[in-house]
Amino acid sequence: MDFDRIIDRRGTRCNKWDKMEALYGVSPEDGLAMWVADMDFRSADCIQDAVRELLDHGIYGYYGPDTEYRRAIQWWMQTRHGWPIAPDWIFTTHGVVNGVGLTLQTFTEPGDGIVLFTPVYHAFARVIHGAGRAVVECPLVERDGRYEMDFDAYDRQMTGDEKAVILCSPHNPGGRVWTEAELQAVAAFCERHDLLLISDEIHQDLVYPGAGHIPMPFAAPGIVDRLVMLTAPSKTFNIAGTHTGNVIIEDAALRRKFAATMAGLGVSASNFGMHMTKAAYSPEGAAWVDELVAYLDGNRRAFDAGVNAIPGLASMRMESTYLAWVDFSGTGMDRAEFTRRVEQEARIAANHGPTFGTGGENFLRFNIGTQRARIDEAVARLRHAFADLQ
Repeated sequence: MDFDRIIDRRGTRCNKWDKMEALYGVSPEDGLAMWVADMDFRSADCIQDAVRELLDHGIYGYYGPDTEYRRAIQWWMQTRHGWPIAPDWIFTTHGVVNGVGLTLQTFTEPGDGIVLFTPVYHAFARVIHGAGRAVVECPLVERDGRYEMDFDAYDRQMTGDEKAVILCSPHNPGGRVWTEAELQAVAAFCERHDLLLISDEIHQDLVYPGAGHIPMPFAAPGIVDRLVMLTAPSKTFNIAGTHTGNVIIEDAALRRKFAATMAGLGVSASNFGMHMTKAAYSPEGAAWVDELVAYLDGNRRAFDAGVNAIPGLASMRMESTYLAWVDFSGTGMDRAEFTRRVEQEARIAANHGPTFGTGGENFLRFNIGTQRARIDEAVARLRHAFADLQ
């Protein structure tokens, strides 16, 4: 796969490139889109072939039977993560965010508190608020340039109104791959406070050398009666536009409740999404992912080295994801000033840190899932925008 090949996404109804001027004031003509979490790479050939097969057939009806689709998911989780799952544990939703919403509707009530370890993926808070639930922020602690959890502090925060925790594992935007001990501590916290655990593991396939993702059921098998797992091929294979994800529930009682919600809302899956997922979760897809992670690792090293060489800027070391979390507090500038320099002088559109909750105030999130030449260009632009600090 030629990941260095520049693909022009402008004018293709691409959210990442075609909306950045309206949102950030950065023109796609001379700007760099480094915000929305999809990549600027073509998907794997096995996925392209699957879409071509649908196109050649020319009839786009309902998907079914889904036996091969479920087997592909089972194969992927077992082969890539050592996680054996049964086919009837799998519910297909319109992506992970939709899975969060369906889970909240099934297992919580309006007004219930939903715990987030912030800063964290901004869509969680949006869905919680949209569902009429309350966001309970438990801020992460930054130690030696990486995030950790402080459960002594979190225990003191709990009031009894909290009903669920959403864990981002691996973590977006900090790039942490949580250790087994940390995952066990999350599980114990949920047990102490009788909380449902919703574990979003969408970035599980994008882990760099030196780190290893552990599925939550492995770290804490004793909490499957309060565990809902969320996975998707979307980030891994750059097919987020299919809006196809999976809610995987081992516990039979939880499954019955979730199935009732799915039936009551008439949720059914996309033919294209399921067909592409089946093609992705294959040996050919696995080989492509290995190439992708190696390329992203090069991007990570180039971006971190360049950004960390600029006085006042600090890029948190990524153990996973293609989302760099850059701290500007060392510049001594307020948020308006460092954001202005990034957007107006460097002409880069990056996600604003406060949208990720408490702890994100001095940060911007940069998507490095793009061609190496654009990473080098972004670093050069940032160096110029903050030249007076050097």
